[in-house]
Formats: sequence, C-alpha cells, structure tokens
Amino acid sequence: MSTDSDRTTMSVPDALAPIAPSAFVKIVVRPMTKVLNPVIRKFAGRKHFHMAAQVRHVGRHSGTAYITPVGVRRDGDVAVIALTFGNRSDWSQNVRAAGGCAIRMGGEDFIATEPHFLSPEEARPLLLSAFSPMERASFRLLGIKQFLSLRITPAAT
Repeated sequence: MSTDSDRTTMSVPDALAPIAPSAFVKIVVRPMTKVLNPVIRKFAGRKHFHMAAQVRHVGRHSGTAYITPVGVRRDGDVAVIALTFGNRSDWSQNVRAAGGCAIRMGGEDFIATEPHFLSPEEARPLLLSAFSPMERASFRLLGIKQFLSLRITPAAT
C-alpha cells in the first residue's frame, strides 16, 4: 500500500526537473527583456539579423499564438536554443507540450519537432559546432544550465 508521501516522491516518467535561471539572469537580464523583447521581436528571424530567431508557439492552456525571440543556432537539421530562463519559461513549456513549434531564422521558416532538453554535457557536440567560442563563454557567464534541441525541416512555401 502506498501513502500520500510515497506518491509525491515517485517520479513521473514525463516529468522534467525544473531548471531555474541563474541569479544574474533574474536580477540583470530579466528586467531588460521587458524593454528589449518588443524591439528584438520586430527584427528576430529576418535574413540579416542573426542575433535572434522567432519561435512561434501556441499556449498550452490558452491556445493563444505567441512569437518569442530566442537565440537559435543551426547544426544541419537540428536547431539548438540556450535556455537563458530555464525550462520553466512559458514558451519552452508550450513547445514541449505541443511536441514542437515553428521557427523563423535567417529569413527562412522551419517546422521544429522532437523537443529535447539537454544538459551542457549532452549538448556539448552541438554547442561546439553551432555556437562561436564567444557565445559559449556567454552561456557560462549567464549560468545557462540547459539547452533545447529541435529537429527542423524547411516549411512548405
């Protein structure tokens, strides 16, 4: 017979350990996003704006369509996103719940599926091939502890 305490400690097969943003991100970066995101959102995904891409996703509870600017790099048919705000950000939970999203990067549209959250160790080969040394150093500075990989295919035009 199991007790209530047994049920709360059992792991759920699809559960994801929460990864919170670092103190630096909470104190310095998060307040800046309120100002910068509306500006970056206008340019994200455009052909000559490689700093950010657009992740187009649907709210898992509301069904509302959202566009979130994120730093995405591509390695072949895989897109890699550094989770600056951890895996508890609304957009990353929406993408996980839906099993994918649409991504616009470098002026091209992609369908992204098979979301996988990766530790820095698991993501290392992708990070080495997709991100510059300066970008990888910024991950350590920002205290980024998790990455999201997605399988991408060009969207039909």
